[in-house]
Formats: sequence, C-alpha cells, structure tokens
Amino acid sequence: MVIKILEMALPVLIMLGLGYFCKAKNVFDEKGLLGLKAFISNITLPVVLFNAFLCAEYNAKIVVLFVLIYVGYLLAIGTGLLLNKTGKSCSVFMPFLLASAEGGMLGYALYGLITGTQTGFAAVDLGQTVFAYTAFLALLKMTDGKKVTARNLLGNMFSNKCFWGMLLGIICGATGIGKLVLNSSVGGIVTSVISMIAAPTSAIVLLVVGYELNMKRELMKKVLITVVTRLAIMAVLLVAVSAIVTGIFGYDKELEVALMVLYSLPAPFIIPMFADLGDDSEYVSTTLSVNTVVTIILFVFISAFYIM
Repeated sequence: MVIKILEMALPVLIMLGLGYFCKAKNVFDEKGLLGLKAFISNITLPVVLFNAFLCAEYNAKIVVLFVLIYVGYLLAIGTGLLLNKTGKSCSVFMPFLLASAEGGMLGYALYGLITGTQTGFAAVDLGQTVFAYTAFLALLKMTDGKKVTARNLLGNMFSNKCFWGMLLGIICGATGIGKLVLNSSVGGIVTSVISMIAAPTSAIVLLVVGYELNMKRELMKKVLITVVTRLAIMAVLLVAVSAIVTGIFGYDKELEVALMVLYSLPAPFIIPMFADLGDDSEYVSTTLSVNTVVTIILFVFISAFYIM
C-alpha cells in the first residue's frame, strides 16, 4: 500500500518542489509564470473540462449533486459573512476563502492522479463552477462597492475559455453527440488529440502552484484560523452531501473520492483577479498557499482511502 500511495503522492510533491525550485533559482520569472498560466487557462484546461463533461454520465445524480454542492457553498460563504457581521472574521475577504474551490487548476489534476481519469470529477465540479461564476463572484465584486448585474456575470462567464470548454462538453455529452463521435471511425483520432493536449495539465498546474507558494510568518495566526475554519465547514459539507447522495443513489467509491478532493481544495485562485485586496493581499495569498499545502497532505490520505 505504501508503494501505491507513493506512486500517487510523490509526483505531486516533486512537481511542487520543482515549482518552488524554479522560483528560488529564477529558472523563469513572473512573465514566464503568466505564460504558463495563460497556456493552462486558455488551452489545456478548457480541453480537460470539455473532455470531462463530454464523457460524464448525465442523470438525476448529477442534478442532485449540483443542488447540494451549490447550496453547501452558499451556506459556507454565508457563515463567513456572519463572522464579518459579528466582528469575528479575520478579514472582509475571509468569507471568500471559506467557500467554493480551485477545481480547475487543482481538483482535476489531483483527482486524475488518484483515479487515472479526470472525468469523474466533473460530476462534483459543475455545482462548484456555476457557484463561482454567480453568487461567489457577485459577492466578491460587491466588496469593492461595484454594482453587480446579471449582464456582468454572464459576461464574465462567456469570456472565460474554461467555461466554454465546460459548456460545450455538457452540450455534446448530454445530447449524445459526444458518444456518436467517440464511437465513430474518427473516435480514436479525437481521443488521441484530446489526450495529447490535456496530458501536461496536471504537471504544469502543480509547477505553477509550487512556484506561487508563499508563507508569511507574521500572518500565520489569521491564516491558520481561516484554514481551520474552512476545513471544519468543508468536513461538515462532505459528511452531509455524502450521506444524502449515498442515501438516495447508493454508495459510489469514485464519487466519494471526488467529493473528498473537492472539499479538500483551497478557495479559488481567482480571488485576487476580481477584487482589489489592498492591505489584505498578503493575507489572501498566504492563506491560499497554506491551504494548498494542507490539500496536498489530505491528498495522501485520500489516495490511501482509494486503494484500500
């Protein structure tokens, strides 16, 4: 069992270490990092999402998962807003570090390393992705005093290539077009092309995450409070969602692993892109970094659970 766990966990740790090494030795600079991020977000990740949703099974379970995960994250961000209101929050941005998840840049990569395929993660990522582009983003922009409209939210969605990858995958998968193409004479070619483009995603994502790891000692008290609070909320959501889905549809180990990965993830890395963090920028980045390290630790235990 130890060998099998190392087969899953060691590549993750090595790629994170290589990312950190690249930063320490200036193998590539911030411009190079932006290039890697652009490559992931504009090319490989949309293809990963397209393939995941293309091959997903569309049934009542998907609908139930969507509702449960969306509502769960609403409760999570609501808890953070309540902490803000009562003065017990570490920052005005704490609620956003307690909700949603970095599914695209990290979830698919980790789930794929555990199960050998990224398709199964799509079932739990749908609710998370839609939540991120609706309630999460709307509330985040309101911290800057910006007026949020449905038009703005739709604009953010449809200008994002990852959303297009997911949407096209859902359309082709749900209508059966995907199965027709994959089972046709050109199916092997399509699969090969998708596999080739998607293959480097996990490695590059982990390299970028390792490069961006940032630990500020002076912020650790606030950061640890935030991370522990998030873990407690996510643990409750994991137990609740797993119990409801299992009660309705029966036990599914791969789905259980997908939920474990989802609720172990840090908050979305896009937070700094959509809000003026001001003096809280280091708090947010350090929290995301520490939470990412915790995710990797949890990844080892999730891997062990999967192979048991």
